[in-house]
Amino acid sequence: MKRFALAAAVLAVLLWARTAFVAVDFAEFAYVTRFGEPVVVLDGATDAGLHVKAPWPIDGVVRIDRRLQSFDLPTVESLTRDPTNKTVDKTLAVDAFVSWRVADAEGADRFVRTLGTPDQVKRVLGPQISGRLGAIISTLPMDALIAVADEAAIDARTAKLRDRLLLGAGGTATSLRDEVRAQYGVEIVDLRLRRFTYPEAVRSSIAERIRSERMRKVADHESEGRQRAAEILTTAEKEAKETEARARAEKTRLEGVADVEADRIRNDAHAQDRAFYEFLQKLKAYQTILSDTRDVLLLSTKHPLFEWLLNPPPRDPAKP
Repeated sequence: MKRFALAAAVLAVLLWARTAFVAVDFAEFAYVTRFGEPVVVLDGATDAGLHVKAPWPIDGVVRIDRRLQSFDLPTVESLTRDPTNKTVDKTLAVDAFVSWRVADAEGADRFVRTLGTPDQVKRVLGPQISGRLGAIISTLPMDALIAVADEAAIDARTAKLRDRLLLGAGGTATSLRDEVRAQYGVEIVDLRLRRFTYPEAVRSSIAERIRSERMRKVADHESEGRQRAAEILTTAEKEAKETEARARAEKTRLEGVADVEADRIRNDAHAQDRAFYEFLQKLKAYQTILSDTRDVLLLSTKHPLFEWLLNPPPRDPAKP
């Protein structure tokens, strides 16, 4: 019996002594307290391994996950703004989620003091972030949220909303990200907007507005196409006129060259046999006169025409 009690006592002492050691994993913070007061925060990124502390119940350890965590925000419903009439517009519902982590060893101390658990992070930060998201949406016109047609535009829109929510106007020091880190020791890594939805009561009007937006884009594309077609047609007509003008100028030039060459040939022929050349020219003139009329001509045999036909000028044998 004494041996059993002694063994039990030794085992109890060993188990108690075991509480004087704390193993810190890379993916956690070890928040060491002494009689409830913080002593040290061991960061797994730099202090991973086995550490010594006072045994329980003198020192206690709270383990905090330092990895990235996330939670879904409750659906945010907010009225958008009508910039034309300067009134409220349709209701828009937004689904989003938040990614967060404990910032660092100093943040782990604030996290334990203010929140303590991931569930408390969701209960405290969820309404705060949702309220700011709804306030931002209420300042935006509906067209700025639904007038997008491609994936790149949607990503740009969500990124702009995320930056405005987390960084504030111009990324000032009073941004939500800085406030949460300073107050709770939590770093909001990212906020993602999953989708925009609309209550059943306004879906038909939203769909009509989307159709109107698409028709406006269609009209813009058609107008741009007509403008480009007119520009192409005008350019083609201009080039055709320029080509025709160059062709006419070339034609005139070639005709002038041909006329000069013809005159040169005629002059050469006239110089070789002037009488024969005059004979040919008179025949051509008579041919023109006779071919342009259907009248019957009664001519005397003494008419010069018969003289040239019956008695042509003799060819000069000395000339080729």
